[in-house]
Amino acid sequence: MAKQRKMPMRKCVATGEMKPKKEMIRIVRSKEGEVSVDLTGKKSGRGAYLSKDKEIILAAKSKRVLAGHLQAEIKDEIYDELLSLVDGVDK
Repeated sequence: MAKQRKMPMRKCVATGEMKPKKEMIRIVRSKEGEVSVDLTGKKSGRGAYLSKDKEIILAAKSKRVLAGHLQAEIKDEIYDELLSLVDGVDK
């Protein structure tokens, strides 16, 4: 009998929704204060998760949710990268 693996859940910082980790995108702030998109989910640093949804990413940008959660300035390039990742998923 195959043992069923536990699916790790994460909370979207924009919506507060709990979803499987695979359905989320991790954004990480390193000790040096550099913010980047973490596709592996294993980079060290303070992490925040967003759902893979264009509207949620745009809402997080307008409300500055990531900046508050990571306590760092989030550049527009990060949001552009997130949106391009989501557009790649939707197609």
